[in-house]
Amino acid sequence: MNNEECVELFEKYLTDEKHSSANTLSSYMRDIRQLATYIDEHTELTLTTVTADELSEYIEWLRGKGKSVATVSRSIASIKCLYAYLCIHRYIDTNPSTKLVPDKGTQKLPQILTSQEVDLLLDQPECIDMKGYRDKAMLELLYATGIRVTELIDLNIDDVNLSAGVIRCRGKDKERFIPMYPKAVKALADYITIVRPQMIAMPDEQSLFVNVSGERMSRQGFWKIIKHYQKKAKITKDITPHTLRHSFAAHLLENGADIHAIQEMLGHADISSTQVYSQLIKKQLKDVYNKAHPRAHNG
Repeated sequence: MNNEECVELFEKYLTDEKHSSANTLSSYMRDIRQLATYIDEHTELTLTTVTADELSEYIEWLRGKGKSVATVSRSIASIKCLYAYLCIHRYIDTNPSTKLVPDKGTQKLPQILTSQEVDLLLDQPECIDMKGYRDKAMLELLYATGIRVTELIDLNIDDVNLSAGVIRCRGKDKERFIPMYPKAVKALADYITIVRPQMIAMPDEQSLFVNVSGERMSRQGFWKIIKHYQKKAKITKDITPHTLRHSFAAHLLENGADIHAIQEMLGHADISSTQVYSQLIKKQLKDVYNKAHPRAHNG
């Protein structure tokens, strides 16, 4: 079933079965059409094949666009309604929207890796073949800059300035420049100079990261790579497309970085999206306190 058919079926269900009001119908359909457009533009999937990871990334994308808490919550409600309908009518087997939490107040804080787990994950690719060099560069770059997976695969070769140690990340509205630590610069330099010329299908290929066919890496292709290294590193945490991004922000905050600087690097239009990481750090501190303080256990 293509996206257009899916949207039409959902609209018919809201009208005929749910008897939704004109306002509800209008807002739900607007939300689902926006999701369908996003899936078309950013993935190779459809509304009926999309996974929980893509839906989480879409919600993150909405927040990054500066959408209000109310708008994001309503979008999640619309998405949950769509997938409940698709499940009930057996168009899909599993519901990919179950982990989406509408209320920001009770929102599950993002899962992050410890510094040791990040080191373990980033040490997995072995620079003994082209794939190893490329994968090492991608993982290092992701953690060095905190960019979104879609932004990573959208990078072009001219977005990298190795001598300055920065990358240019172009959003729809504005571009931002993000610094990289020396290890990431070296991994990227090795890939660009040693490996990429052998991997690209055409000499004028603009994509920074390419697949084995020599064309731009897809989101799904990258996702298989990160899952492979997670398994190899024996990391049992539930990793999502944004785990390294979340870890980047939390680790910077933990080490005293200014929240507005982190907001700028992450490309968050709204500071409230960045403040989630403050909550995360506070929760971690509280957990450490409750576990370690001798009087925290006394009733």
